[in-house]
Amino acid sequence: MNRNLQNKQLESLQTAMRARQTQLREEIRQALVKSDSEHYLQIADSVRELEDESFADLIVDVGLAEIDRDLDELRAIDAALLRMADGSYGICAACDRPIDVKRLNLTPQALRCIDCQTIFERTHFQKTGHTL
Repeated sequence: MNRNLQNKQLESLQTAMRARQTQLREEIRQALVKSDSEHYLQIADSVRELEDESFADLIVDVGLAEIDRDLDELRAIDAALLRMADGSYGICAACDRPIDVKRLNLTPQALRCIDCQTIFERTHFQKTGHTL
């Protein structure tokens, strides 16, 4: 466990993550309801009438991307709460050093310190251009 974190800070971070979990679950639920709603289907049908199915596909893809993004964040929060439970929370997964408390306050589910996260993003980011 990150020795720089006090019990009160851990409780505050845990509370923030639990609140965000609830918010994400609601956003996912709403997105799924929206995708099944009559209004959504009317948009897709009107687009099809214009013979532009690619736009309807784009609407569906954007909805799925939003759900995927929310699910990824939800999984990260779940993993952070498990790290809290097992005592490894606040320790960088890459270098085993404590993650700065300021970083954890901004991103409580952070898995890496800012230096290791920066390296991770540089080495794992795929440059993809627009295909339109």
